Parts: sequence; C-alpha cells; structure tokens
Amino acid sequence: MKPLKLGITGGIGSGKSGVSELLRIAGIPVYDCDSEARRLMNTSPALREGLMALAGTEVYASPASDGTPSPLNRRYLADFMFGHPERVKAVNALVHPAVREDFQAWAECQKDAEVVGVESAILFEAGMREDVDVVVLVFTPFNERLQRAMARDGATEASVRARLASQMSDIDKIPLADYIIHNAEADAITPQVMELIDELAPIRKEVNNNE
Repeated sequence: MKPLKLGITGGIGSGKSGVSELLRIAGIPVYDCDSEARRLMNTSPALREGLMALAGTEVYASPASDGTPSPLNRRYLADFMFGHPERVKAVNALVHPAVREDFQAWAECQKDAEVVGVESAILFEAGMREDVDVVVLVFTPFNERLQRAMARDGATEASVRARLASQMSDIDKIPLADYIIHNAEADAITPQVMELIDELAPIRKEVNNNE
C-alpha cells in the first residue's frame, strides 16, 4: 500500500517546523520544501539553467577552483525578485514544479512508511494540495507569528510584515484544511499531534481502498 501523504502548512512563525519534528519523532518522515528547494537550486542542472536564463549568470557565485558547481547566490536572487512580482512569479514557476516532482519521487521511496509528510508554507499557492491526501494547518494568531519571526530571524517588523503579506492568509486557509493544530502561546501542540496521528490510520485505509 502507498503511504498516506500529509501536507503540513502554516504561515511564517506558525510553528509548523515544530509540528513536523514531532511527527518525525513519532516515526513519520517529513519532506521540508524550503530546505529541499535550496538543495535543488544548487544541484538540479535544469533548474540551474532556468534560473540563469531568467536572472543572469550572476545568480550563481563564481565556480570553486576544484570544479565544484558554483552555489546559488541567494542574496543576488533575493535582490532580483524584490519589488518585482512578475519576477517572483517566474522564479516560482521554475522552482515549484521541481520541488513537487522531487517530493513525489521522495515519497515513492518511503517504502516502509504508512504516513509521510510534506512541510510547506505555500502548499496551496504552489499547487501541492493535489499531491497530498490530508492537509493540516498549524494556526497561530498573526501578532504571535509576527513576534516569533522577528525574534527568530532578527528582522525588522516592516520586513516580516512584508513577508507575511506576500503569503496567503492563514484565515483563508482554514476552510481548505482538513485538520487544524492551534499553536498560540498557551496551546500544547504535542497532544494535538498525537491525536492527529491516531486519526490518520482509518483515513489511510480509506484512501488505499479507493485506489
């Protein structure tokens, strides 16, 4: 049987990475779209070629003397996209399909897992809803997310607000999610994650029976 695919989403500062780590501790492998996207932008020849065609060869740093492929110049790419929504859209049109394809290949390799997860802040925006069976939204009030992101990244309030504004509102994600884990300061997430895991077993059986 194929593993049940669980999408884990939530905006910046929501605590979705903490939920993903609890799932890993419980034995559920989780694919992190952010870190894997960074890996792919450095290692995928097709993605490298696409980004250079779009943003120029400067998007990759100078090659190492030993011939190692040059790493992504993240600052250059960020500057290239900043203030240009059409450039952001073009970069996403390259990166998102590559990440989706890589996730699908990764999930196929998890032969012994009954459930696998994929963590993405932009799960809906990237079109990954159709790649998963169940979506869990990690929901944290906006002001708490703002303060967490500022403290974590050492960023200004204005810059974090701009990043939050660029993503789909978590309020708008609520009706699209199958489960919600509340992660305000007073909430305990471990019992909620354990309850979620218990509820996934019958869903997995139903999904496999319908295939």
